[in-house]
Amino acid sequence: MPILEKLVVSDFRNIALQEIEFSPNVNCISGNNGEGKTNLLDAIYYMSMTKSAFSSSDRYALRHGAEEFALSGTYLMENGTRSRFAMKMTSKGDKKVVRDDKAYQKISEHIGLLPVVMVSPADVSMVSESGEERRRFVNAVLSQMSREYMAAMQQYNRFLMQRNRMLKDMNPDRSLLEVIDMRMAAVAAPVHRARKEFVENLKPIVSEYYKAVSGDSEQVDIEYESQLNDTSLEDLLSRSYEKDCILKHTSAGIHRDDFIFTMNGHPIRRYGSQGQQKSFLVSLKFAQYEIMKNNYGFPPILLLDDVFDKLDMGRISNLLQMVASNDFGQIFITDSNKVRMSGIVDGLTKDRAYFETSAGTFTKQ
Repeated sequence: MPILEKLVVSDFRNIALQEIEFSPNVNCISGNNGEGKTNLLDAIYYMSMTKSAFSSSDRYALRHGAEEFALSGTYLMENGTRSRFAMKMTSKGDKKVVRDDKAYQKISEHIGLLPVVMVSPADVSMVSESGEERRRFVNAVLSQMSREYMAAMQQYNRFLMQRNRMLKDMNPDRSLLEVIDMRMAAVAAPVHRARKEFVENLKPIVSEYYKAVSGDSEQVDIEYESQLNDTSLEDLLSRSYEKDCILKHTSAGIHRDDFIFTMNGHPIRRYGSQGQQKSFLVSLKFAQYEIMKNNYGFPPILLLDDVFDKLDMGRISNLLQMVASNDFGQIFITDSNKVRMSGIVDGLTKDRAYFETSAGTFTKQ
């Protein structure tokens, strides 16, 4: 499994310049809020996904006043060799990703080489906001595990943009739209199958983790809502042609899919407390971790950002017991409460490293 041995960060968020060596097991980062703990985890996430876990635009990752940021990580790979990955992004939006000083032909070729799972307070957007956040989560997981899925999504999005541009025309060419519809349908079908299979695999694992975290006090579930559950995309687009011409955008398709999270048969968004929502989201991410570990044959890097917030000590204890007993790999944990974190981690393993954060500077303890 890939292990991050050393990370060099330059002008990324509030981190001016840092070179940090990590433990292959558990790494604990403490410090007050706003000092840079989350930014370090986001840099590690960026090394895997070539984008931030939080911002849709790379420009927001630039340190204030900087013209570019750079990241470089040395990884011990699963075959025992070491590889150095480097990424650079300028304020103009130019991005470069290299492995062992050789640039990728396509940046997307990097996705999946350094599998990662991140648990963060920002995950609450998957409960509180629109289906776009939930689709983004599913796409990120499946794109790491399947290049075919990622390629199909990229093609679908290109066709969708092309179709929407045509619909903005006063008199779109129906015959040309039908050709695009046929091509969209061809790539939408495998995406729909992959999402459906993923949810079916995910549900029992989420339920199992939630029982462990919550003490089996509620029943949780996930429902996959898709217009393609009942018919083909080609039929949907044909039936919505008049509507789409009025709206001037595509109203049917996998870009409208949603994943509904429920607790005891009710939407978690409305009926779950903050603690219950957090427990569910942690369970969801740990289930993602389990599925990815089974897919790769080794555990991904696990990033736990402020994971103990809004969980009582009983749930924290259950969570860490799960970590200790499920063959987890390299873990990064942040917490503003150093005493709480060390008390938990010291009982988990002797192979750990502690870092203190202040104004984007990280000091090994």
